[in-house]
Amino acid sequence: MARPASSMRSQITALGNWVDKRLPVSSFWRDHLSEYYAPKNFNFWYFFGSLALLVLVNQIITGIFLTMQYKPSAAEAFASVEFIMRDVPMGWLIRYMHSTGASAFFIVIYLHMFRALLYGSYRTPRELIWIFGMLIYVVLMAEAFMGYVLPWGQMSYWGAQVIISLFGAIPDLGFISGESLVEWIRGDYSVSDATLNRFFALHVIALPLALLLLVMLHLTALHQVGSNNPDGVEIKEHKDPDGKPIDGIPFHPYYTVKDIFGVGMFMLLFAFIIFYAPDGGGLLLEHDNFVPADPLVTPEHIKPVWYFTPFFAILKAIPDKLGGVAVMGLAIVVLFLLPWLDRSPVKSIRYKGWISKISLVVFSISFVRLGMLGIGEGTPAELRESQVWTALYFLFFITMPFFSRMEKTKPVPERVTSSH
Repeated sequence: MARPASSMRSQITALGNWVDKRLPVSSFWRDHLSEYYAPKNFNFWYFFGSLALLVLVNQIITGIFLTMQYKPSAAEAFASVEFIMRDVPMGWLIRYMHSTGASAFFIVIYLHMFRALLYGSYRTPRELIWIFGMLIYVVLMAEAFMGYVLPWGQMSYWGAQVIISLFGAIPDLGFISGESLVEWIRGDYSVSDATLNRFFALHVIALPLALLLLVMLHLTALHQVGSNNPDGVEIKEHKDPDGKPIDGIPFHPYYTVKDIFGVGMFMLLFAFIIFYAPDGGGLLLEHDNFVPADPLVTPEHIKPVWYFTPFFAILKAIPDKLGGVAVMGLAIVVLFLLPWLDRSPVKSIRYKGWISKISLVVFSISFVRLGMLGIGEGTPAELRESQVWTALYFLFFITMPFFSRMEKTKPVPERVTSSH
């Protein structure tokens, strides 16, 4: 029996060598896993990059199965979703995995971005990583919005009506006007079957391709310059005689094992929500969206899904429609500028001064509070509070070039610390 086993191993080895000469499998494995050295002091905050990849795979796979039964027609879309939920074997599970997965994607992305703010992962030489990450975020918002329209429920229809109409605030520039842009996006004079069809095409084909390309560029840029760490120390500056970073460890098996643990914990929580609270009490799936779209009946409170509500609150905080749209757009654009706004001589929040720490706390609270206000009914008191938090949101970026350069910082260690 030993000879056939040995012969099979040699055949497998020969096949592997044949493939490797034509496709760089082994070099890819070495460069990006077994010989990619990551800082040895990664902590809890470094789970969310791998979790974002996990959720992306979940969205793609469940999305493929949903498209097998979904009908992108204004007359049949809502009924086809109900058919998936009620009559397709395990269809309810696939639909909830996809809808809950959308919320999980944004939770993971927001925490991933917060970690970058904590440890200065957007600073030199990682500016391009941050830019690609922000582009992923913008494409993800477009992908989520168009996917939200597809069930063709009341909130889907009226949410699309409100969001698309925002482009109508653009003044007539000669070559384009807001009204013509709105009509072009809808494909009709109102949100209709044409709108649903083009949103379906963009959600299923165009935007996922753009998302995958940006993720690939994001990871390639990351592996080109190396990962940041909680100390903000460049591990490539200290190498052993073999040229390997002294403060680094191979990503595989050390961090693959750590990420598998994080994936296990995430999937337990994810499964709990899917099986016990898939609608999140109306937060993940609004109750109005379980009612077929009716152009003649407007919901009492039209609001976007929770992950858009911080920017929706900023929009409502500005009385002028054009001004609101401009400020809302600026709230996203200003995030792209972070690498150049932060003038601190250190990267990590561990070694920054008290002004940076307080500013980051206030910014985080303002973002969360704006999200809560965006879900609200828009009372005068809520609008006034939204204006205060909007001012604090932008104050973080406006003052950053000054306080980050002037404040007193702690000395940064030459090498990474194992704990802090």
